[in-house]
Amino acid sequence: MHLTRLALLLPTLLAGLLSLPAASADDGELLQAVHGFLHEQASALGDELIIELRPPSARLPTCESPAPFLTRPGEVPLGRISVGVRCGDDGRQVRYLQAEVGVIGEYPVLDTPLSAGETVRREHLVMQSGNLAELPNRALLEVDRIVGQVATRALSPGQPLLEHQFRNLPLVERNQRVVVEARGRGFRIAREGQALEPGALGDRIRVRFDNREVLTAEVVGDGTLVVDF
Repeated sequence: MHLTRLALLLPTLLAGLLSLPAASADDGELLQAVHGFLHEQASALGDELIIELRPPSARLPTCESPAPFLTRPGEVPLGRISVGVRCGDDGRQVRYLQAEVGVIGEYPVLDTPLSAGETVRREHLVMQSGNLAELPNRALLEVDRIVGQVATRALSPGQPLLEHQFRNLPLVERNQRVVVEARGRGFRIAREGQALEPGALGDRIRVRFDNREVLTAEVVGDGTLVVDF
């Protein structure tokens, strides 16, 4: 995270201010367009943004009518990223700029130690403020993604929480007798069967019925699965 700084520590109120060191006057429109694009893409993550851009090579001609885009569509523009820019009315010329986007926002941490195998409750969590771009990969930013999960290891308070530190709480155990609902337009039929594997909410697992028929159904509750037709 050591790019040539654009000197932008932006609360939303200052979104229009832009400093362009080491950039020529011809690059101004290009950098303004990229900055505005990244601010719009990342503003939902927090109230303060830190946007740093590496100005394009001085050897390149001026980019007319710059139209920025993310090189990985759908990605969250956080941390070090590459931004594409289409130039000209036909957009045939494409340039790429390196950028770093930081967001000062809140993320959940534990307020109390958690033991391996313990289920996370809402009261276990508090919100902590920091630069979200500096969090480890796979850090969990939403409380709802953590509550109800089971810790895979002992966890200490105050640390960022990562995906691999949790697993879904099993709602179905292997060999458990379960109810499978077959649903379709205008009908719903429930049958009892035996789960052939464990499953958490949303998992698709195999179920065997008394007539030896085996099908795959989705876990929707404690001992309850569903098949849609």
